[in-house]
Order: sequence, then C-alpha cells, then structure tokens
Amino acid sequence: MTYNAPVKDMMFVLKELAGLDQVSQLPGCEDATEETVEAVLNENAKFTSEVVAPLNWTGDVEAATWNNGVVKTATGFKDAFKQFTEAGWQGLQHPTEFGGQGLPKVVATPCMEMVNGSNLSFALCPLLTDGAIEALLVAGSQEQKETYIPKMISGEWTGTMNLTEPQAGSDLALVRTKAVPQGDGTYRIFGQKIYITYGEHDMAENIVHLVLARTPDAPEGVKGISLFIVPKFMVNDDGSLGKRNDVFCASIEHKLGIKASPTAVLLYGDNKGDVGEGAVGYLIGEENKGLQYMFVMMNAARFQVGVQGIGVAERAYQKAVQYAKDRVQSRPVDGSANEAVAIIHHPDVKRMLMSMRSQVEAARAMACVAGAAYDAAHNHPDAAARQQNQAVYEFLVPLVKGWSTEMSIEVASTGVQVHGGMGFIEETGAAQYYRDAKILTIYEGTTAIQANDLVGRKTARDGGAVAKALAAEMARTVGQLNESGSVHAKAVAARLDAARAAFLDTVDFVVNNMKTNPNAVFAGSVPYLMLAGTAVAGWQMARALLAAEGKIKSGETDSFYSDKVLTARFFADHVLSKVPGQRDSVVGGFASVTEMAVANF
Repeated sequence: MTYNAPVKDMMFVLKELAGLDQVSQLPGCEDATEETVEAVLNENAKFTSEVVAPLNWTGDVEAATWNNGVVKTATGFKDAFKQFTEAGWQGLQHPTEFGGQGLPKVVATPCMEMVNGSNLSFALCPLLTDGAIEALLVAGSQEQKETYIPKMISGEWTGTMNLTEPQAGSDLALVRTKAVPQGDGTYRIFGQKIYITYGEHDMAENIVHLVLARTPDAPEGVKGISLFIVPKFMVNDDGSLGKRNDVFCASIEHKLGIKASPTAVLLYGDNKGDVGEGAVGYLIGEENKGLQYMFVMMNAARFQVGVQGIGVAERAYQKAVQYAKDRVQSRPVDGSANEAVAIIHHPDVKRMLMSMRSQVEAARAMACVAGAAYDAAHNHPDAAARQQNQAVYEFLVPLVKGWSTEMSIEVASTGVQVHGGMGFIEETGAAQYYRDAKILTIYEGTTAIQANDLVGRKTARDGGAVAKALAAEMARTVGQLNESGSVHAKAVAARLDAARAAFLDTVDFVVNNMKTNPNAVFAGSVPYLMLAGTAVAGWQMARALLAAEGKIKSGETDSFYSDKVLTARFFADHVLSKVPGQRDSVVGGFASVTEMAVANF
C-alpha cells in the first residue's frame, strides 16, 4: 500500500484552526503565505509517497545491521536520506543564516507528519538531528553553531541525543558518564550510553553526539549534569573531518518495531578511536547546566514524537480503509443486498474507521495549533503575547506527545481489528504500524513522565491558570456552536461543555491536592493527561465543525466539509463523551490505587 498524504485536511487545519494568516504576519514568518505553504506540502507529499514510503515495509523486514561497530541501514535508506536533505527538508524550520529555509514550526508540523506517516524508522534520523540543532541554537557558542549546524542542515552530518545509561533510565540524576577537563578547553568523555537512536549509521559522513556527563567536581543529582558535543570524527579548523573520536558502537538493539532505525549502545573512552583514551568533547554553554539545555532538545523531540503518533495512525487508517473497501464478506444487516458486500458497509466496521479517522484528525489539529503557539511565542512583537503563547505551547506539548501517541496505539490496534485474522499476519502490513507505534509512548519520556510534567510544571505550578484560560476558550466555542443552530453543532456543544466542566473539575483537584495529598494526584496523572488531551482535541474538532459549516453556508459543495462535520460529531459522541468519566476516575478513584499495600501485589 502506498501512503497518500492528507494535504487537503492539513491545509484546512492550518488555515481554519492554526491561523496561518496570522502566523504569516509575524516578523520572520512572512514567507509562509497560503500559496507557498500549499506548494511546500504538496511537494513534501510527493517526496514522501514516492521516495520514503516504499522503504517502510522493506526496512522492517531487512532492518539495520551491526558488524564490529559498523552499522548499515536497510537498503535504500542512505539514498533516500541524501535526497531528503538535498531537497532541503532537514532545514525546513531552521534559520536561513545556517542554510535552512526559515519556515514556521506550524508549517513544518504537517511535513513532519508526512515523513513519519510514510516511514517511522526513516524519520527518526532527521527528528534527532532537528533536536540537536535546536539545542545548539539555544545554548551553543557562535563558533559551535557555525561549525555544526550548517552541516547538519545539509545532511552531511546528523545529530543524536545521549541521555540514557543502563542504571539511569528516565532518572537522569543517576547519570555517571564522566567528563574530565584537559586544560585546553576540551574534555575527555568516559561512559556508556544506551538506546541512542541513529547513534551509528552509514547515511552521513559524521555524527554529532550531544552527551550528558558529569565533571569531576560536579554536585550530585541533576544539578551536576553538563552537556557536551562529541563528534564521531574530529572536525579540523577548515571544517574537514579528522581523526576518529573515541566513541564506539558496541551493539544495536533487536526491537519489537521501528526495526530499520538503529538503536545503539555507545561506549565513550574505550580507546577504540585515533585520539587516545577518552572521547574528545566540547562543553555547550556552562558546566552543570546541561539538563536545562537538553530540555530544549527533549521538548522539540517530544513534540515531534507526538507528530510521529499522528503520522503512523494516519497510515494505519489508510490501510484499514483500503482493506475494508476490498474485503467482501457477509450480507448487509439491513437486508439492502442479497449477496456479500465489502465490509466497509457494515456498521461496526464504519464505527471503527470513524474512530480512527476522528482521532487522527483531532490530534493533527491539536499539534498544528500548538505549532502556531510556538511560532507566536518566538516571533510575536509583543512581549506579553510571546509569554502567553509560550505558556500555551508548553501546556500542549505533553498532550501532543502523550495523548497522540496513546491514540496511535489504539488506532493501529483498531486497524489490525478491521483486517480481522489477516491483520495478525505480517504480510498484510497492518501489524507493523501496531508494533512501530508502541515505542512512541515510551521514548522521549513515557506517558507517565508526560503526565507528571503536565501535573507538576504545567498545572499545579501556576495554579491552573493556563488550563483555565484554555477552558474559557472552550466555553467561547460552546457559545458559537449554540449560536450556529445546526443539529450537529448543538450536539457537539453539549458534549464540549460537559468535557470543559470535567476538565475544570480535574484541574481544581490537581491544584488543591498537589501539596496535601500528592499520591492522590499522581495516581490519576495519566488519566488527567488523557482527559486534558481529549478535551483540547475535541475543542479543535468543534472549531473544525464551525469552520466547515461556515464553508457550506457560503456555498461550498465539496463533500470534504460535510464529512468534516460528521467526523467532528462522531468524535464528540464517541470520544469526547468519555471525559466526565475520566474526571470521576481521577477525582474519586485514587483511593483504590493508593491504599493497596505494596506487599500485596
């Protein structure tokens, strides 16, 4: 099956929900006109469907391979990456001064979705490189920026993020990798890092590792972590590559999914390079501020992982629709035909497909709206507006990451179910999306970590101010839906208003109990994230319904708009309607979690 990028829906979301017109008026975003953006999306759709998507199945079967420290990617990946970077896709949202195209994040977001929808394993390499670029833009010296960023944007080099160690999974306070100063401005790095995506590969001539490590006199815990650039090959003064650094790939992991993406175990300071013992590293920013800098990269990656979830869910949906149209089985339950029909005519199959479709469209809308908030936070001329949009973006990141990736597993699982027994057979391809999607709720911070961030930093810290501001906007949309007067709009208004009230109840519970009964709050942290994500995503679908009805009233006859209304109605009736129950489980269900003695498990 090929991948058909949903450009029409993407453009609808950008124009009607994310406010593309307003983004294009921001300083530095003037090139993001509707005409330009549509051309960019169409070109990206063509590239991903023709070049990247055909490698998805073959990459899963062949996988990446390791031999004595050398990693070879699946057939076709190296050439596809060369085409990807030569076409300028790696630099889409990065500054023109370093060779990028300087387009807003809201434009890059659907392009991210397309490359991930076409091939999740392939997309991970540019994803990590994007994160490394972001970190250097924020914390790197001018010399570091000029040395590394243009080469990463061009695709000559790629980037990685080195956090995890065998004893330090999500708890970075336990990082033990050492960075010993040499007195000449360099450091020697010693340690082991695991789960390093594209930590070794053959698609670029150099790899720029961003590594968390401790200097000898660093304080304990996260306050003593510094961030270092450790290139695979040393970079000479003229920009050419020099000696092989002392970083070695000991192995790559054998995984449930994303098999074509090499996940490396890296050894630093094992005396396997040409520079002597210890990998040569260069400090980014100041010592002991590494976690602060790495969070820039992590937040960029978390947002993109959420978009990965949308991409793979869209692909699973397309696959399920194709199968449901082709598979003939059973007569219609309403007796409208005396012979077997394609299963897409059966009500339960339609329900499954609508569930998949509505959740993908809702997640896409939420991510693009978040992308627009990011652009305003970085480019708006008014400081207060920048601050407000930054707060909204930061609140939405754990929702985009957590809700969208959990959604992707549900949608991919439903896709297997649509296929029936054939979905359980690898050759049909439906199972790959299910296997691939599972990692998305784990890496770059599990769903629980996203939920802890949402509870602590994004809700309790400001007394729920941002959450309540979003709820106020939901109330405004409820009013517009009721004013619309249509049957669908009124039905969605009732669902959204109930979800808004439940969201506020839950926010109050979090704020009021965070200090006095934190176990009660964190017992329901993931349900709170799912509740908040459903409410915000449902709000975007309600806004989409209003926009679509407006188009229909103005004379548009394209079924796209009437379909959008029905999809929004389905989401409200079948997904948004769950929010009050989620509230009840958070606010009233914590005791059954907290009171069970650990010894009794």
